[in-house]
Amino acid sequence: MPNERLRDALLRNGLTLEQVAKALSVDQKTVERWITKGRTPYPKHRHKIAAMARESETYLWPDSVAPERRAETAAAEVVSVFPHRNAIPVELWDRLINDASQTVEILVHAALFLVERPRFIKDLAAKAAAGAKIRLAFGDPDGNSVALRGEEEQLGDGTLPARVRNALAFYRPLVGVEGVEMRFHNTTLYNSIFRFDDEMIINTHVYGFQGAHAPSLHLRRLSAGDLFETYSESFETVWNLAKPATI
Repeated sequence: MPNERLRDALLRNGLTLEQVAKALSVDQKTVERWITKGRTPYPKHRHKIAAMARESETYLWPDSVAPERRAETAAAEVVSVFPHRNAIPVELWDRLINDASQTVEILVHAALFLVERPRFIKDLAAKAAAGAKIRLAFGDPDGNSVALRGEEEQLGDGTLPARVRNALAFYRPLVGVEGVEMRFHNTTLYNSIFRFDDEMIINTHVYGFQGAHAPSLHLRRLSAGDLFETYSESFETVWNLAKPATI
């Protein structure tokens, strides 16, 4: 079976078979077989390809990494655990936002705390202009999932939809900006996801608690890891179910 994930990752990064073969000191036909016949490269080659394609080994070759190693690596992907999202140091948010140059992906309901940062919207626009891919998924303020979450968090009728609309007003300068996409989702938000290149903040959600008071994880992607990739694929699934945002 062809390895479509590998094919897509190489194309997405502008990598040709010849370039990959040269970087790995292998025959170009070998690289072609890895794609067209789904052959699995040696570990040393997998690691280098994953780095070149900016993907994890477990994403490109799901069955190639032993379960024991995947479990160990997943634990190593956890940089820090915070008892509440509002316990995350401002300096960490600053570094993640400032250093991101290729990918910013955010899955939230409103995340008003982000736009409280004076330069956040301008920073996103500047990153998009420099070639970064910005994808922002907000809770649909007219959707039943946002209304239900507002009830569960005991916020009062209409409070969370209003909070989403309030946050969206700050994002209007990004409408039509090349490299920035915004969508509405109507899915159950099990976690808020904030991805900045190869690092993530995962704000878990606990029934009856507002997001700011729920635990959060700081993750850093590792090539053979599975944890970062799990949340990345979750974002992708929600994104594909979402509709263009009307702001």
